[in-house]
Amino acid sequence: MLWTSVGEYYDGLRNFGGYSDKLVVDHRFAVLVPNNLPLAATAPLLCAGISVYSPMMHYRLSDAGQHLGVVGLGGLGHLAVKFAKALGMKVTVISTSPAKQKEAVEQLGVDQFLLSHDQDKLQAAMGTMDGILDTVSAPHSLLPLIELLKTDGKLILVGAPIKAPELPHIPLMLGRKIVGGSAAGGMKETQEMMDFAGKHNVTADVEVIAMEYINTAFERLAKGDVKYRFVIDVANTLNPPF
Repeated sequence: MLWTSVGEYYDGLRNFGGYSDKLVVDHRFAVLVPNNLPLAATAPLLCAGISVYSPMMHYRLSDAGQHLGVVGLGGLGHLAVKFAKALGMKVTVISTSPAKQKEAVEQLGVDQFLLSHDQDKLQAAMGTMDGILDTVSAPHSLLPLIELLKTDGKLILVGAPIKAPELPHIPLMLGRKIVGGSAAGGMKETQEMMDFAGKHNVTADVEVIAMEYINTAFERLAKGDVKYRFVIDVANTLNPPF
């Protein structure tokens, strides 16, 4: 793996990544962006987008009619919902925030919204999902998610909690269920994801900011005050329009 930023290339030189005003890209690491996709809303697909698309493809959670649960409606979660709906799947969002229900249903078109602390609703949904993408990086229990899965269901972790969650093995054994993980995808899969996004008009919900706004953006990010990705307009920061 070669890191995009603060990494080291084969010749020992440092990678400076996408914040540069000029850069040379090895053609093996270039992705063709469909002409119909706006660049600002497409940029997060190269990280958040492939982070949810790749496990959906790899773990075969992509068939029309399958029931996919998405834990967390943030930068990764909202793209998981968009990809799943474009694939014709039934989608349930599992969240700690009741304030997100209206947007999830009315704007993103999810079929069901479950609050993780609503035990009655969770109980009613037990054993109904073919797979779950867990995008949350805050500490949380995996047991309720495992119980939502059908027999042979798959819980795929794409969030990265600092404290590792406990893994209850008995519910896995009794339901022949799987817990897996995924970080991102390779170049071939990233291009496939981008082509799919172009065909189905899948983009991220973004807020475009100038370079000098970065410190404020980090403060807002720490408070969860972003829907759902900040994108830095490097070109207009360096060459502001008149």
